[in-house]
Amino acid sequence: MQLSLDEILKRGDKKIAILVDPDKVNSTGDLEPLIKKIEALESAIIFVGGSTVDPVDFENCVSAIKEKCDIPVILFPGSSQQISDKADGILFLTLISGRNPDFLIGHQIESAHLIKKMDLEVIPTGYLLVDGGKTSSVSYVSQTTPIPTDQITIAVKTAIAGEMLGLKALFMDAGSGADTPVSGEMIAAVKKNISIPLIIGGGLKTIADIETALGAGADLVVIGNRIEEDTNFLLDIKSLMKKEQFYSLKNMN
Repeated sequence: MQLSLDEILKRGDKKIAILVDPDKVNSTGDLEPLIKKIEALESAIIFVGGSTVDPVDFENCVSAIKEKCDIPVILFPGSSQQISDKADGILFLTLISGRNPDFLIGHQIESAHLIKKMDLEVIPTGYLLVDGGKTSSVSYVSQTTPIPTDQITIAVKTAIAGEMLGLKALFMDAGSGADTPVSGEMIAAVKKNISIPLIIGGGLKTIADIETALGAGADLVVIGNRIEEDTNFLLDIKSLMKKEQFYSLKNMN
């Protein structure tokens, strides 16, 4: 029996997810080889989402992945239009590191009534954008300033507030294509002060980056299109997963 997203996130073993951005990968020719790589990796989750995705491309991408893959597909929406009843669940995101009301509650109000009608597992998730060394699409689209890398106290206080508001998970993200990922020091400080699952994404370009994030306390790390661009990186991740205990559908029990 397939575990729920909540159960996967709360497991004690290490977990890797792959983020598919339909804005970058939206044709069958692009998706099929990527899906094969994700299946070979046996990642815990496939996230689908992006900052500027066309709704039609979004729906087609989710449908194509579900048709060809058994790995849970979880929506990682960048706007109220990025929802699909074909997925298994959704991170119901609120950008708690920013002060733009549209991304704190506006998009959520626009999409909530539709999501409620769908058979989706909903995980209320606080999204913390962290400076990754360059302006990210999330920062540009949401018109919010990321948390500076040296402001660990701000990250910790924001994370604590998110948990106290009742959020069920936190996603700290340096942004797609970030020059540098969220630091191990910031991850460790945040994890020490919360009791809900912590997801880390953005800028994880090396095995050392992945090991640092997991070693600092991340419950799940998210890899973007790097595995599509670099087959060697895919093989390196697979080797890492063989050496250590990682979650996959094959060992979920």
